[in-house]
Amino acid sequence: MIYFTADTHFNHSNIINLCNRPFNSVNHMNQTLIRNWNSLVGVSDDIYILGDLIFGANQTKEILYSLNGRKFMIRGNHDKFLGSQDFDLSCFEWVKDYFELNYKKRKFVLFHYPIYEWNGFFKESVHLYGHVHNSEFVGGRERGTEMLGVNAVNVGVDVNDFYPVSIERILSKCQLKRDRTI
Repeated sequence: MIYFTADTHFNHSNIINLCNRPFNSVNHMNQTLIRNWNSLVGVSDDIYILGDLIFGANQTKEILYSLNGRKFMIRGNHDKFLGSQDFDLSCFEWVKDYFELNYKKRKFVLFHYPIYEWNGFFKESVHLYGHVHNSEFVGGRERGTEMLGVNAVNVGVDVNDFYPVSIERILSKCQLKRDRTI
């Protein structure tokens, strides 16, 4: 199976209040996110992380080794640990800023940030992103399906009950959004 996630922000105490996460401590958040991840993702599954995995460098290796799956990393704005000389990048299959995945004759454009139009936009390609957490408005403008279209899906944990999202669930979400607009 193929899964996607974003914005876990392991070890980031301020994210609990900033995003109104239902955790009473960083440890509670970390343990819940790890449990949720491993309840879906098997050791041989692929998981694409669309940025902001871990805040800071503390316990980075322990957290990464506790998470199931073959990990592919799209850099986010808080992934400073990736530049550390002490960090072993072999925890990931690769680390990139942007990636296009083909699945069942459909293109998936993976980027940490939501983008208004992407490669294959007019050919039913799907844009997966994170970064915006559970925010609905920025600068007075609504940010959501209406603006990005039916084939844009936020895979961040804040809008997915703190779980990764399977590729099949993403395809279902796109179809549901498409059905609502007809």
